[in-house]
Amino acid sequence: MSILSASESLLRDGITRRCLLGQGARSFVGMGLGGILSALPGVPVLGAGSKHGKHFGRAKNVLVILEQGGLSHMDTWDPKPNAPAEHRSIYKPIATKVAGMQFTELLAKTAKVADKLAVVRSMYHKVKTDDHPKGTQYILSGEVPGGPVEMPDIGSVVAFRSGSRCKYLPPYIMVPGNDEQAPMTRTGFLPPSFAAFKTTGQDLSDPNWKVPNLSLTTGIDERRYRDRRDLLSNLDIGLATDGAPVAEAEAMKTFYDQAENLLTNPKTMGSFDIKSEPDAVRDRYGRGHRGQCYLVGRKLIESGVRFVTVDVREPQTSKTPGGSNLNWDHHDYIYSSGTCNLAGAQGGVGRYGIGTWWMMGSTDQAFSALIEDLDQRGLLKETLVCFVTEFGRTPRLNKTKGRDHWANAYSIAFAGAGIPGGQIIGETDSEGGYVTERPYTPEDYAATVYEFLGIDREKPLHTPDGRPIFLAKKGEVIKELI
Repeated sequence: MSILSASESLLRDGITRRCLLGQGARSFVGMGLGGILSALPGVPVLGAGSKHGKHFGRAKNVLVILEQGGLSHMDTWDPKPNAPAEHRSIYKPIATKVAGMQFTELLAKTAKVADKLAVVRSMYHKVKTDDHPKGTQYILSGEVPGGPVEMPDIGSVVAFRSGSRCKYLPPYIMVPGNDEQAPMTRTGFLPPSFAAFKTTGQDLSDPNWKVPNLSLTTGIDERRYRDRRDLLSNLDIGLATDGAPVAEAEAMKTFYDQAENLLTNPKTMGSFDIKSEPDAVRDRYGRGHRGQCYLVGRKLIESGVRFVTVDVREPQTSKTPGGSNLNWDHHDYIYSSGTCNLAGAQGGVGRYGIGTWWMMGSTDQAFSALIEDLDQRGLLKETLVCFVTEFGRTPRLNKTKGRDHWANAYSIAFAGAGIPGGQIIGETDSEGGYVTERPYTPEDYAATVYEFLGIDREKPLHTPDGRPIFLAKKGEVIKELI
């Protein structure tokens, strides 16, 4: 049901104001528009703090690159040339732009922007959380899943606390947002209006790609839309009438006002229009799905969207036969030059070797291009960029020459918002199996993001029954980034 047909139905059925208000703003979530109404910015916030955290809040926006599946750290950010030969990565360490800072050769392009990066090699999970759904939920929320209260995504909290500078787009967007683990996004105890808006996982390298449901229904022009909007106003929804809470009524009105702006503002589609970008820019990111997703991430940040998560994997094409699940879950033949679906393969069916274009080739190109592009546009100084995954891979190869899930050590990376670049934070042992120096957890990652945005973690959120919830309560800011 579209917002237009919903409005007509309400008027036709003579629904009462008491009934409408009784359902509240939450009842409008999911009324068509592809779930757009579930993530509109600027809804009145109850109990949201305006006080900054202890450290200023240097970032205006956050761009998270979520490379889901458990990216192998010893094959990328944390080379281990002295690991036992039978388990060592085949990819050699290379120098970067920063003296003494090494990545593997799979990050050759990213090595050229190493001076802008801070790589945390000492991530781990205090509580064993090494399956993909829970691991993904853990990194999205910064809280161990399964607690007495389900925690919302960091992006949902940011949307709730901070809103957005962009008035015609949701404050929390995932691109494309429907890959294998995207259903693990959560609003927890927050209203559904702060959920991630997902652009859907169609192939962004398709010349005809566009975000669905970001235009008026076929046969409805803007004039007719506004006529119907005026009809809806005849419901005379007042504030705090018939005992309805003021904020609830305001939220309902805000949903409609912002849905109208979203549908009719010409800037909306422009924020996703990668075809308007110069060929040289699109080529630099890479013309595949991953590169174009990273590019859309930059465009949304440029539009002022507060929190953007790029959750991406290359789709199956004629060039990737059998590549039905091209994430980083390399249980089999991680060093294959093509498909990992070789003799004896078990958990790695549908993947390609980590060194292929559809894996680290496209990632290295897209990420290095993103950092350079944000920097050249002056956006990097106000945008915190986080390159994350839900856990790492085992330091030892299994019987099918793959690496299994490993939450005892892995790497993530940061850039922008004034962080001191060109540094390695923390260490792991000679095989990459365990953290040996400056351990950090997803709770610390969450605390760091909140701190950079100036969100006061000492001021709690509250559940509907009034229970106070402190953000990243067990986390500490990664001090080397400050």
